[in-house]
Amino acid sequence: MNTTSVARWLPSTLMCWALCACASLPDVSTIQATPKAGAVPSVSGAHGVLSEERARALLARRWPKATLDQKAQAALEEAATGVPLIAGNKATLLFDGPQTMAEMLKTIAAARSSINLETYIFDQDPLGLQFADQLIAKQRAGVTVNIIYDSVGTIGVPQEFFERMRQAGIHLLAFNPVNPAKLRGDAWKINNRDHRKLLIVDGKTAFTGGINISDTYAKSSLFRSKSKPTAPSQVGWRDTHIKIEGPAVAAFQWSFVRHWAGQDQEDLREADYFPQPVIAGDKLMRVLASEPDGQFEIFKAYNLAFQQARKSIHITSAYFVPDRQTVDALKAAAQRGVEVSIVLPGVSDSGLVFHAGHAFYDELLAAGVKIFQLKLAVLHAKTAVVDAAWSTVGSTNIDTRSFLHNSELNVIVLGEAFGNEMEKAFQEDLRDSQQITLEQWRDRPLGNRIKEWAARFMNYWL
Repeated sequence: MNTTSVARWLPSTLMCWALCACASLPDVSTIQATPKAGAVPSVSGAHGVLSEERARALLARRWPKATLDQKAQAALEEAATGVPLIAGNKATLLFDGPQTMAEMLKTIAAARSSINLETYIFDQDPLGLQFADQLIAKQRAGVTVNIIYDSVGTIGVPQEFFERMRQAGIHLLAFNPVNPAKLRGDAWKINNRDHRKLLIVDGKTAFTGGINISDTYAKSSLFRSKSKPTAPSQVGWRDTHIKIEGPAVAAFQWSFVRHWAGQDQEDLREADYFPQPVIAGDKLMRVLASEPDGQFEIFKAYNLAFQQARKSIHITSAYFVPDRQTVDALKAAAQRGVEVSIVLPGVSDSGLVFHAGHAFYDELLAAGVKIFQLKLAVLHAKTAVVDAAWSTVGSTNIDTRSFLHNSELNVIVLGEAFGNEMEKAFQEDLRDSQQITLEQWRDRPLGNRIKEWAARFMNYWL
């Protein structure tokens, strides 16, 4: 079946599926009473699980006073997600396409054993071809290369692009095929998509964040730019990625392996996917990989952090169509004196999502939440920092689709040092943004209100 015919019947298929089932998100407020008083969260390191005494000491020296109680927060988060903290890591923030792509290609070029790539979009364009050529070269040099790509995210990409890599010996998996005849398992769920962006090299270095393999990222945005372009054609998308080294890389690797196996594919080829972990830095982190029909790990982590915030909540969100719990958590934080600021798109690649997110502006602004819209550049980053001590970078948008129907991956980094780096990035985005006041918002054109009203009926599926 060709791309044109798929494009014709896919919308109607999605609508029929939508009429059949609507999942719901868990009530996060009930989690607060779960951990016992004084509970110490589990912390793993390069040599196994740390003792409770060492874990307590590690947590105690990392947080400034007058911010959220990180030991209690970490214990709540572990109770909610079942995922332990991992110590001894190095975390490097990467901003926009050129910086991120250069670092990823450099790491791929140095690969000795294995490369595992998981992406929502892998375009056949100059940047996509550069990645494909380098991956083919590594496969031919004896490195085991495995790729998971989403079949909806790549629906417009000619299959010859992937077949060329397959013929070179690369192991490829099209996640949840659009054509049910190509499904190897027994459950065809077209609405469930693989939205993760994940690269793991030699089991020692991992990348994740919002950046796909696409020429969309060939240019930098306004972020930290000395020159200030004036036309959208002169700027690239604004996004954030993170590079991880250390024991936490094994958690990324397990996520990839489980996802591969969950698609009922043949086994991964042999390689040293899990080398002996080594201490690479001082960052303490939690790797959360959520899936449809799973435990809603990322949704729970976000909402628990919002509920526990004492000083500030700073969110950068590409597609912001929050559920009722998230809206209420942000409003409650603002009303108890927490400074809640959100950077959202001023321009977007998705008009429906853009207007659906606007439907919550009035309610949030009235509660004291500050909203800013990024100017000129398309915003695609998915990050947050709470009290300059709890930070997250990943693929997850703050919308129902991400929490319920996508496979997503976020890394949470605990500590003031990394939190301050995130804060500096947030403040930089504020300088390139325009604040939206309640008075301004209530004076917006009638045509925009109608678009928002119409889009809100579709917010479950956006």
